[in-house]
Amino acid sequence: MNRREEILARAGALFSSRGYHATSMRDLARELGIQGGSLYAHIEGKEELLWEIVSRAADEFDAALAPVVASSAPPPEKLRLAVEGHLEVVARNKDLATVFFNEWKHLSPERYRAIALRRNRVENVYREIFAEGIKGGQFRKDLDPKLAAVLVLSGANWAYQWFNPQGRLSARQVADAFVEMLLEGFER
Repeated sequence: MNRREEILARAGALFSSRGYHATSMRDLARELGIQGGSLYAHIEGKEELLWEIVSRAADEFDAALAPVVASSAPPPEKLRLAVEGHLEVVARNKDLATVFFNEWKHLSPERYRAIALRRNRVENVYREIFAEGIKGGQFRKDLDPKLAAVLVLSGANWAYQWFNPQGRLSARQVADAFVEMLLEGFER
């Protein structure tokens, strides 16, 4: 890992555990065992770190959805694949996911808008899965695709709080159970 990657990894861990505003550049330098001024040989500033971390997370979530978008699988399977991919991103890098979901709001207005657009594109993929399933008869006709997408993403986005990749269930098993509960409901 080169120095810049190490800085990003440590910044991600600190932003994840303490929050963006509660983490100073001095804290980061101390964590890295270097002088504060040395950081600026590798980065422009604190917001640049946040931008890069959040952008990398967005790239990972986009990459997880790419095979789903390209798939000709039926909508219930696309939904399972999308949720599984989402959970796998969280499992691979919990700090990255935590910063993406909690700290992105601290970006400058221009960068905030750029990430908001990317987050909206993710939601649109889920909406399209539900719309396709409604049209194809796999999902209820009275289902609201936007509401369904928000429901799924609310649970999946919160996975950084509850999903343990070393726990008893894999990302695929959690995705299977998650989607089964969504599609089959909780009633007997």
